[in-house]
Amino acid sequence: MTTNQPTLLVIDDEAQIRKLLRISLVAQGYKVLEAANGTEGLAQAALARPDLVVLDLGLPDMDGQQVLRELREWSQVPVLVLSVRASEGEKVLALDGGANDYVTKPFGIQEFLARVRVLLRQASGGERLEAQVTSGALRVDFAYRRVSLDEVEISLTRKEFAVLGALARHLGRVVTQQQLLKDIWGPSHVDDTHYLRVVVGHLRQKLGDDPAAPRFIVTEAGIGYRLLAI
Repeated sequence: MTTNQPTLLVIDDEAQIRKLLRISLVAQGYKVLEAANGTEGLAQAALARPDLVVLDLGLPDMDGQQVLRELREWSQVPVLVLSVRASEGEKVLALDGGANDYVTKPFGIQEFLARVRVLLRQASGGERLEAQVTSGALRVDFAYRRVSLDEVEISLTRKEFAVLGALARHLGRVVTQQQLLKDIWGPSHVDDTHYLRVVVGHLRQKLGDDPAAPRFIVTEAGIGYRLLAI
């Protein structure tokens, strides 16, 4: 993070809202990136690694709640939801899904800027994530949610990508079964280790990885899994 000029990513399909936010944020000394849909927003979040994301929920290609879920599979960047959806249910869903704050439209720009400042202060010094992680011939691309082996793309399900992505974010370090289950399946599934075993088994099949002589994913018996740093 650049101390003097934090980078903010605004994901909103309304050009007028993006213009208002860009003018207001630039005036406060921030660098502003823009995305008009969720797919572009997720790619920019991985490639540009912003210090904060402002996320609308009503996007043309996917719901903002889905964008938030996918972002939280690999990033802890602060997210400020900015939406016309004012129901308590929508707010609870977003906050439970990993949003750090929620502002409803129409909104006061000064309050919005104050909330941005608070989130940036809270996040200062946080861990930054790489857009791509490699383990030997295996490459995990968070920007475009792609995995390739020897330059050949591998098709993964959402859960398979989430597990592999979690291991890639902690390359060379053990990630416990409980942490993977909590982060990917939810707190109510921390004891459902068979879910994780099935997904890891499918991952190994697709990567041609032998658990007895692993090239990529190592099982730490009774603890969790580790993606080899090669």
